Amino acid sequence: MSDRRPNRFFRNMTAKIAAVPMILTALCVFVGGTVWTIVHSFTDSKLLPRLRWDGLDQYERLWNTNRWIVSIENLLIYGLCSLILSLIIGFVLAALLDQKIRFENTFRTILLYPFALSFIVTGLVWQWLLNPDLGIQSVIRGAGWIGFTFDPLNNSKIVIFGVLIAGLWQGTGLIMVLMLAGLRGIDQEIWKASRVDGIPMWKTYLFIVIPMMRPVFITTLVIIASGIVKLYDLIVAQTSGGPGISSEVPAKYVYDYMFQGQNLGQGFAASTMMLLAVLVVVIPWAYLEFGGKARG
Repeated sequence: MSDRRPNRFFRNMTAKIAAVPMILTALCVFVGGTVWTIVHSFTDSKLLPRLRWDGLDQYERLWNTNRWIVSIENLLIYGLCSLILSLIIGFVLAALLDQKIRFENTFRTILLYPFALSFIVTGLVWQWLLNPDLGIQSVIRGAGWIGFTFDPLNNSKIVIFGVLIAGLWQGTGLIMVLMLAGLRGIDQEIWKASRVDGIPMWKTYLFIVIPMMRPVFITTLVIIASGIVKLYDLIVAQTSGGPGISSEVPAKYVYDYMFQGQNLGQGFAASTMMLLAVLVVVIPWAYLEFGGKARG
């Protein structure tokens, strides 16, 4: 055993040495910046950061602020709907394309194209499409449906769903591609066996194919969840947090307090809570991905 350990340590030494700058950068920039932010979230920093301790006062003010509560509610609504609908729509589209249809490449390109656009462009496009005087409502009323009303961005009760439409339009194509890659990795013998046994296609997907695609689903969940937590550009482009504060999200709250409200302590506290939300996603994913392998 003693002879093997040095050999393992020196194996691929060139690659390990080349990775040292990246590791040091990650430790200094990401880990160091995270620790610095958490430490200053317990201070009363205003325009500039300062180490004058304020205890948990920033967190108490944070959770007693109606704007923060609204932003958390919006993130939960957007996140839950986006997670479920993205997975369902993406998988259904992938299953349809997996049937070797004609012009598959064309359809795949069209469905994936919105993902190539930035969230700012997507937000502006859907701001126009959802404008009652120029977009969908205007077109349908012009076709004769005078009583048709579709104006979610100006309705504080459903504005977050207007943002959700734009988010799904942009992100579902990526989920479709990931699911399609997973489906193409399924052995064709499974499909042949299910047809021979007379198993309906929907049962084959539900009880055989989807369980086999577990790694794809886990990776997709992490990608969707990370996009949900950092939701910002789409809100700014579509609603700027309005009407009022009805479409606020945590990332916008952090930005506004740190760069416009000149209250760095409050922004640091809010960003620390967002970090906890990310850890809630990453830790279970890491456990599912690596914990099972370690036990095996």
